Amino acid sequence: MNLEEVMQELEALGKERTKKIYVSNGAQEPLFGVATGAMKPIFKKTKINQPLAEQLYATGNYDAMYFAGIIADPNAMTVADYDRWMDSAYFFMLSDYVVAVTLAEADIAQEVADKWIASGEEMRMSAGWSCYCWLLGNRKDSEFDESKLANMLELVKNTIHDAPERTKYAMNNFLYTVAISYVPLHEKAVETAEAVGPVEVGKDKKPTKLIHALANIQKEAAKGRLGFKRRHVRC
Repeated sequence: MNLEEVMQELEALGKERTKKIYVSNGAQEPLFGVATGAMKPIFKKTKINQPLAEQLYATGNYDAMYFAGIIADPNAMTVADYDRWMDSAYFFMLSDYVVAVTLAEADIAQEVADKWIASGEEMRMSAGWSCYCWLLGNRKDSEFDESKLANMLELVKNTIHDAPERTKYAMNNFLYTVAISYVPLHEKAVETAEAVGPVEVGKDKKPTKLIHALANIQKEAAKGRLGFKRRHVRC
């Protein structure tokens, strides 16, 4: 399939209701409103195709950009390529669920995520923390440096309340993910979540919202889900 054929199929799958949901979460025109599950038949035709992924991502169409992440070859992309994709990731559904997810399957994942976390830019920081969540939920514990993750927990504790909005969500999710999916630091992650307490988000809206990693950790622990790992990162 070529770019035009994929775009035609995506447009045909678009639903106005889905489009409204995406827009309410921050998506901007152009977009069709395609449910992610509906993209699987197209993937069976394209398979992994990095050149086509690049063309789709460059359209600026949200659905095409999302599908680009599904068909991308993560290890064919360089640090510069991921930075370029991040430059166009204007809201969290792109930064955290397209770019970070694709990066999580690359050998350079931690290197790039570390750089983004240190960048001070909201979307890059959000993607960096989110990438670690995808990594921790998929890769073996032995693939991570325990002391490095412990230091990252400390960074969350010391900075989350002053972090940009979307970064707060990603950092909160990092606390939860370490506690559930990285057994060696379960107790430290729980202690950190307790120390952090509820985190206020949505200060530009009334009423504001509180997110609290500890409550979600306790729910999942009660279900016996400590050590959870998913088989695949991308759908």
